[in-house]
Parts: sequence; structure tokens; C-alpha cells
Amino acid sequence: MAKKDTLNALLKRDISEETANTLLTKYSTLGAISAAGTEELIALGISEDEASSVISKIGKRTVSTRSEKPKKVEETVEPMELIHAPLELSEEGKKLKAVADRKGIKMPMKIIVDISKRLKNADVKDEMYERLVTVAARMYEDHRMDPNESAGIMAAQSIGEPGTQMTMRTFHYAGVAEINVTLGLPRLIEIVDARRIPSTPMMTVRLVGMAADDENIARLVSAEIEMTNLLDVASIETDITNMRLVVRPDTRKMDARGVKIEDIVERLNKVKAARGQAELREQEIIVTSDEPSYKKLQTVFDAVKGVKIKGIDGIIRAVIRKDDKTGKWVIYTEGSNLKEVLKIAGVDQTRTMTNSIQEVADVLGIEAARNSIIREAHNTLSEQGLTVDIRHIMLVADLMTNDGQVKAIGRHGISGRKSSVLARAAFEITAAHLLHAAMIGEVDHLDGVAENIIVGQPVTLGTGAVNLIYTPRGNKK
Repeated sequence: MAKKDTLNALLKRDISEETANTLLTKYSTLGAISAAGTEELIALGISEDEASSVISKIGKRTVSTRSEKPKKVEETVEPMELIHAPLELSEEGKKLKAVADRKGIKMPMKIIVDISKRLKNADVKDEMYERLVTVAARMYEDHRMDPNESAGIMAAQSIGEPGTQMTMRTFHYAGVAEINVTLGLPRLIEIVDARRIPSTPMMTVRLVGMAADDENIARLVSAEIEMTNLLDVASIETDITNMRLVVRPDTRKMDARGVKIEDIVERLNKVKAARGQAELREQEIIVTSDEPSYKKLQTVFDAVKGVKIKGIDGIIRAVIRKDDKTGKWVIYTEGSNLKEVLKIAGVDQTRTMTNSIQEVADVLGIEAARNSIIREAHNTLSEQGLTVDIRHIMLVADLMTNDGQVKAIGRHGISGRKSSVLARAAFEITAAHLLHAAMIGEVDHLDGVAENIIVGQPVTLGTGAVNLIYTPRGNKK
């Protein structure tokens, strides 16, 4: 295990970067650190408590032998459902694969599947299958990356140069005038910074069944999603003479949002400041105060006016529109709450999307978050007519998600965790990085690009990755 891999492994076990670098001055593997024991770690300058913590954290990841008794698990965790979907090739795909096998051509199965989809229900001769496989194999080889190619620099240039031409405005989303969404350079910065909450969170909620075809049912689903407060369906008046609040529901607004007056009374009676003090009197809801004071009445008013009647937290607005391509009804929301929206009946759980990448990671997992980064970044660039090779965006997405968490590309993410001292110092807070590295005796192995440029020697890429050694022959006797 290389030292940089060992460093990453120590950081994943919640061991501080300073302690990890101290350990790497003498040990290069986790096994060596674990075998050293507490006393040897203390001799390196680590405190006794920290040394014991390091040994215990490394020991937790070791493989247990069969003789060890299994530890009792306090909480029962439901196992994740594993879905096995074996690849089933169509008749066209089988013919293409047979040709590739016969000719000894090796290329990804996805290429064969994509070509077979284009050939479906087409009258193609056997000679054309051979030609298609040959041309596809040649194009695949032409697009492969050469060994020791500087893929990271090419990806950075591919994304960074078009990024300088992007605008910085907020646009209306897909013709929906009621909802704004951040696009252009600010959105691209949000993506690579891995922001927890986007500046304009939104969701595209696809529908299934009758909700996708019937506008009225789609509106009912929309009403279930959109959060409805008391002021959205009623007006509130303060009756100072009788020390009470008078809530007058608006029948038209209530019908539009699918709210009943009984629901309002029930929700008001659950509010802490007005618990059990709301009752229905002749289509009006009277909320009394248990104390005859203006301060208490104002407290009740403040608590009641923002009470949620129905809907999902975080969804400020929900608008339905018919998709021009499919003719189906779609709900666009201002605000995002993917976990709760997926529970609503009539929502297509497989096609509903949010622009909050961190939320996708929390609800659907890191692989879904990777795909979300690729889709959001590609759509942001394409929306402004900027063409970027999808593989460069995929490389960035892989780098941001390869350890199971969505990391930002910056000082607090990928750039701040580089194993090279000079590379970290070249990015930001130069003096702090150099001072810290000098204090703990950190060594830079000059494996990357930035650090080699700093010291003025060829980078280990392309021809610089090859060392030519000349050994002169001795004089023949």
C-alpha cells in the first residue's frame, strides 16, 4: 500500500491529518502501525490517548478469524436489497457479439447494446454487422486515453475554458414562469462546491397512472406536495375586545388546495400556544386565549399564522405543466424534499429528480449522486450551447464521489486532501500548509503535476513518465 493510500485509509478512520502524517514518517502500512503497539506510537510524539485511539480504530477494520465470537449488535439493520439484472441481448446484439468474438475484437458491452438498439426492426445484412463492429472497434480505440496521459488537466481545461464564457443570470425554468432556477456559472460553482442546499432548490416530479393523464388528478397530487399554511387558505383577525382570534377560511382557496375546515381546526388545536382552544362557530374558527393579556394574544397570533395545514416541508410552490414531448402532466416544485415526495401516491419514483445533489446522496445513495453531478453539470453547460466531452465531467464526478461521500473540489474537499505538501500549498493558504508540514516532518514524493512544476523538473506524464538508462559496455578483452 502506497503512503498516500495509507494516509487516505487513516483519514477515513477519523484519525486526524496531523496524527496520520506523524505515523507515516515511520510506518507505511496499516498492518505495520497496528503491529507497532501503543508504546512505539507514543515514542513518535503521539499522546497516550491518541495512540490507544489509533490502535483501536485500525483494529476495528481488521478481518476477524473464525475462532472469534461474533459481537452482539444492539440495533437490527435491515439489509439492503440486492437487485440482480442479468444482461439480455436482443437478436441484433447477439449477432454483433458473435461477430466481435469471431474477429477477436474487445470493446465494452454498452457499445454493442447501443448499436443493437439502433438496429431494432431494421433489415440489415450480415455483411453490415461485420462492418458496424469493425468501425465501432476502430472508433473505440481512437477514443481511448493513452497511457500516462494527463487526463485530469485535460478535464480541467475542457470544463474551465467554457466556464469563462458562461453568463451569471437566473433564468426561468423550462417555460415555467412561476419558478426561477439558477443556471450558468453560479450553478456550475454550486455543483463542484457540493453545496448542501442549492440557491434555488427545485424538483421535477414525474407522475404515473391516471395522474399523468388527468389534469384534475395531477392537481390533487400537486396539492398534496405543496406546503399549505393557514394564511394560504384563511384570513386572521384579532378581536382585542373579546381577547380572541377569528380565523375566516376562504372556501375557494380551500377547494383549490384540497383543504377541509375540519383539518384547520385539528391543526390549530395541535399548536402549543393554542392547544385545545380552537373551535368552529358558524364557518368561523375562534381561537381564545387562556390568559387575558395582550402579550399572550400576540404570542398565539404569531404561532397560529404560520401553522402548516398540509403538504411537505420545504416545498414552497408546486406548478403542473404538460410535457410537450410526452403529453403527460409533470409537477415542478420550488423547494426540494425528495424523501417525502417519493412517498406520495401517483409520483413516479424512478423518474422524479431534484437539483440538490447532497439530497440525492442521502436518499438514493452515492451512485445516484454521481449520476446527478454528471447530469446537472452537463445540462448546465449544454443549456448555454457549450459542448464538453461527457467523459471529462464523469472524471470530475468520480473524483467527487469515489470514497462514498460527495466532496467539494476545493480547500475543504479534494484539493485540501492531496498527499503532496507542495500541491496543497500551491492551491490556497500556502504558509499554513508549509508550516504544518515542516512541524511534523512531512515528505513530498513529487508524484503529481503541480509539485514537479514548482521544483522545476519534468512531470511524470507522457514522455516524462519514462526513464531512459544508458549503461556503457566495458572494454572487451
